Amino acid sequence: MKTVVKIVLLVSLIVYLAFAFLKFSKHGDNTVCQRVNYTIADSSHAGFITAQEADRLLSQSSHYPVGRKMDDIDGPAIEAVLRKNSFIDSVSCYKSPNGELNVMILQRLPLFRVIADNGDSYYMDQRGNFMNPQGYVADLVVATGHIDRNFARTQLLKMGRFLHDDPFWNAQIEQIYVEKNHELRLVPRVGNHIISFGTADSISQKFRNLYTFYEKVLPQVGWNKYSVISVEHVTQIVGKKGKS
Repeated sequence: MKTVVKIVLLVSLIVYLAFAFLKFSKHGDNTVCQRVNYTIADSSHAGFITAQEADRLLSQSSHYPVGRKMDDIDGPAIEAVLRKNSFIDSVSCYKSPNGELNVMILQRLPLFRVIADNGDSYYMDQRGNFMNPQGYVADLVVATGHIDRNFARTQLLKMGRFLHDDPFWNAQIEQIYVEKNHELRLVPRVGNHIISFGTADSISQKFRNLYTFYEKVLPQVGWNKYSVISVEHVTQIVGKKGKS
């Protein structure tokens, strides 16, 4: 519910900013732009896009506003320049009568990182958008192995959403390896075992089974007793000794 309210408020704000920009643009304004004010939504949760980065992107274009007459600033062009960055979801800007340009940026928040065997490398967000890494680094689960973009968008996305919404497993799982048959093997942060997960189906049930195994079995036998813990079948969980 909080997310829905946040989205509604943000959309309302963007509509207002667009209206304000059009309003000021209809009147001649020879004031010279003195500065650009950037507001990054959700900046407390992720820092992929900062005010400094947005300003750098804009300054590299032919539409940098500082030093120009307010009446000559092309708001839609500025928004288009910033939207070229795959970590930016939406942009809205409006002019203030004091010679300042205000830019509101809504950033995309990635769920996981993909480094595939075919050389493909990207982040993916909640809606299945692909984002070029561009030198950004985040402490997120990394998916490796035999991954094409269709599999990432349909199967890995389900896993990414689940991990994002579950604090315990989001902290415990650090890597997802995709086999040639598209079955998943998970690498946890705690313990020397590998989790043989099978397909990306019945995710909630498989993790409930695994949690029960963690809670009731491993404290008795030790976290390093098994090299593989299989939850491939929702009706059973199997611990295997020896090499993974």
